[in-house]
Amino acid sequence: MADAPHESTSGGATDQDDWRKRYWKKNLRLMVSLLAVWFVVSYGFGILLIEPLNTIEILGFPLGLWFAQQGSIITFVILILIYALRMDRIDDEFGVSERGEDGERR
Repeated sequence: MADAPHESTSGGATDQDDWRKRYWKKNLRLMVSLLAVWFVVSYGFGILLIEPLNTIEILGFPLGLWFAQQGSIITFVILILIYALRMDRIDDEFGVSERGEDGERR
């Protein structure tokens, strides 16, 4: 990405502003999709569907109880890992990575 902003033909917006908007749009899309998954697991499975899921037992524990207690927490930790890995790729794509030219973290 260019360090100095350049004027474009679209109402005075700069190239730098354009890539920042695209970067933020990708970031928001990723966050919303991951939060939707977390909502479905924690609220949907852990609260709304707990009774039907409790009819299924795994290792002697009702599945609804498992989702309410451990499932949403484990899902959240996995989603944090997915977010960090995907944002690393997005940062690389837009040239704002925290890595030096040798590929090592700064």
